[in-house]
Amino acid sequence: MTTLVVARWTVAEAVSRRLVLAAILLSAAFVGLFALAFSILYDRAEADTGGDGLFAVFAATLLTVLGLYAVQFLAAFLALLLSTGAISGEVESGTLHAVLARPLGRGQYLLGRWIASVALLTVYVVAMAGSLLLVARLVAGYQPVDPVRAVALLVLETVLLLTAGLLGSTFLPTLANAVVLFSLFGLAWLAGIVEFIGQTVANQTLTNLGIAVSLVFPSDAVWRAASYYLQPPAFLGEAVTRGGIPFAALTPPTTALLLWALAYPVAARGGGPGLWTTRGGRGPGRLWSRACPSSSCSAACCDPPPALPAAPRPPGHAAPAACRPNRPAPARGGWPPTPA
Repeated sequence: MTTLVVARWTVAEAVSRRLVLAAILLSAAFVGLFALAFSILYDRAEADTGGDGLFAVFAATLLTVLGLYAVQFLAAFLALLLSTGAISGEVESGTLHAVLARPLGRGQYLLGRWIASVALLTVYVVAMAGSLLLVARLVAGYQPVDPVRAVALLVLETVLLLTAGLLGSTFLPTLANAVVLFSLFGLAWLAGIVEFIGQTVANQTLTNLGIAVSLVFPSDAVWRAASYYLQPPAFLGEAVTRGGIPFAALTPPTTALLLWALAYPVAARGGGPGLWTTRGGRGPGRLWSRACPSSSCSAACCDPPPALPAAPRPPGHAAPAACRPNRPAPARGGWPPTPA
């Protein structure tokens, strides 16, 4: 139950900070702009080619994959925004101190944050991808290979980024974690482009280099796996001989890639509590070293962490004995004890 409470707090925090409202408004504007641009450009392509069905399929595929490519970037940035300062930011601002005064384990707190963030990202990705595919279907009769599998892989990519960001947030400052995550994401994108160039010019060295680098952080590899299922069969059949889109795949993902992409967030999620260590005496590990000895303790009565100044007690309020095993008895007037 404690984990679900933390998840609820996380969602409430996102709502109170207007993050959810901003995402809804910007997403609605993006979908509206995509629908308008898709309708105009697709009608223009049909008019210029005299109703050539194959060219219309190419135009619809290019526009749809481009739109979903943008959605992939938006979801990735949202995942990084939610994760890079999820732990370190709260420690640096001091808001985590009151939470850690409660009998709450590190694993429970991390799991609650993770569940809430995954839920928010899943709703975002499903809503955005579904809206764009619906627009393409209504305007051009667009039918991808497997839209459900494609959306599931898009969700997996955002979960991978989110989990890696939460892992880094347990032992890196917010700014350093953001730099590392953005660098890995950019490196993975560049590796995908290198792999495409190697396949285009038939250079096996470039192809192998791109594959090897993309597996270090497989965010772009997961996107390319999703992009295969986003393209219609008619386009894939022609693109194999004519050449495809630089940021999309023409072959289905291998089982090994999918297993690696699934294992990546699982390993990162499992290692999060263990890497929650002290940073200069003020890291989360230090804060958790003085957990309450009794379940009767609360945020208002437990001893603060030794690295932090003690909070003043209101007049007439005395802490339970279980929460202050090494303190002298309080004076009759209340807290704090009268000095000798």
